[in-house]
Amino acid sequence: MNTAVRLSESMVTQAKVYSKAMHRSVSKQIEYWASIGRVAEEHPELPYSFIQDILVSQQEVAAEQLVPYQFASP
Repeated sequence: MNTAVRLSESMVTQAKVYSKAMHRSVSKQIEYWASIGRVAEEHPELPYSFIQDILVSQQEVAAEQLVPYQFASP
């Protein structure tokens, strides 16, 4: 579902810069920031890098790109 949302010019300008660097569209960059913000609000104890790993893992599951975890041998 597409919904028009008003954003500040500053936010859109920053998103344009980051979207180019991260090879995303501006709207996907803003969605990415919103996803990180949502997880951070729900779980303030989690570090940013862990939140990124969660989002990557969710996409791996969706793409059926799962790799079994290999436990270290004693």
